[in-house]
Amino acid sequence: MNIVLLGAPGAGKGTQAAKLVEKHRLPHISTGDMLRAAVKDGTPLGMKAKSFMDAGELVPDDVIIGLVTERLQDPDTAAGFILDGFPRTSTQAVALDGELSRLERPLGAALLIDVASEVIVARLTARRMCEKCDYIGSAADEACPKCGGALYQRDDDNEATVRNRLNVYETSTAPLIDYYRGCDLLVSIDGDRDPDVVFEDVQKSLSLA
Repeated sequence: MNIVLLGAPGAGKGTQAAKLVEKHRLPHISTGDMLRAAVKDGTPLGMKAKSFMDAGELVPDDVIIGLVTERLQDPDTAAGFILDGFPRTSTQAVALDGELSRLERPLGAALLIDVASEVIVARLTARRMCEKCDYIGSAADEACPKCGGALYQRDDDNEATVRNRLNVYETSTAPLIDYYRGCDLLVSIDGDRDPDVVFEDVQKSLSLA
């Protein structure tokens, strides 16, 4: 199963991706991770990307798609993959579809973990992280239940920042969701439930159960 993973910051995409990786051995392909690896390894695409990153500019679509295309030729993607962080716009989605068609690796689904904005605001502003082990807890935790370390609120988990991130997501991703709905590939899952219940729904909807 070839999957594009969609969802707002704090919707629980990472949790569901981890569960899919663990149970179904699907490689989780993050464009951010690929960019960092390509720059570190000094590949031609990595060096091209670095020139834009060093100038504080967005890496062009063709570079990102080139990295994705290279990654999808690795043997571990033969049985399927989870693409996370790309595409971010309908223009990128069209270009990605063209490359996947050329590789004869079409998408099977665009999986949207859907959570209402106000739920995400409440979820993220209550989030706390352990300063010692990076455990993610909540404001209800007096200390880290794993190591006893002190918990703190990340700078980007304040309400103003969270709402801005959600606005950016809605502006850029709403057309993308419409695109995949028009392609009859969108699978929307209610993410405002226990993660294990959400995962059961994900598996059923993707015919992986």
